[in-house]
Amino acid sequence: MTTKAPKDLAAIVAEYERKVEVFPDNAGVWHHLALAYRQSGRVDDAARALGKALELEPNSADSLVNLGGVLFEQGRIEEAIVVNQRALALNPNLAQAHANLGLIWQQRGEAEQAIAAYREAARHAPGMASTWVNLAVACIMAGDLDQALEAARQGVALDPDFGMAHNNLAAALYFKEDYQAAKTHLDRALALGYPVPDQFRQALDQALARPAQG
Repeated sequence: MTTKAPKDLAAIVAEYERKVEVFPDNAGVWHHLALAYRQSGRVDDAARALGKALELEPNSADSLVNLGGVLFEQGRIEEAIVVNQRALALNPNLAQAHANLGLIWQQRGEAEQAIAAYREAARHAPGMASTWVNLAVACIMAGDLDQALEAARQGVALDPDFGMAHNNLAAALYFKEDYQAAKTHLDRALALGYPVPDQFRQALDQALARPAQG
């Protein structure tokens, strides 16, 4: 089981590489090749393939929003902002473009801008768990713990097997001083393979070890 997915993904990449050789002027084929590259961790190749797709179809909002995500992963933040904004100029309802911008503002420590972007993403795609999970972090950054808890719970409800969702719910519960519930979700995050920061685990263990206040 551990080797099946990578083999399947490699086969998908190879299939689309063959297709772009046969249909080099087909923007859709380049776009799908880029998605396969990105899934397999080949971010630079994904950026190049999306660039080719956009040469062929400059007003593809889908290619722009995916390129925005890839540029963020490459650390090309200013370019990522421009590309996501271009995507939104073509289609203001693109939830992923709003979410991409939320990640950028969050990384820059601009919590209120991040919250606004995530809420716009959630308005257009309320079922996208990652938006709620990231919104929880932005709300913690802003000191709005009630909204952080609500967003984190929504993320877990939408995707109960999403390790980051449980980690971020644990964080929200920790800051609300509900340490036992936080431990339950932290343990679930670990069971799902999420790399919980050691510092958070230690802080929660210390909080649980403190005598209860009367």
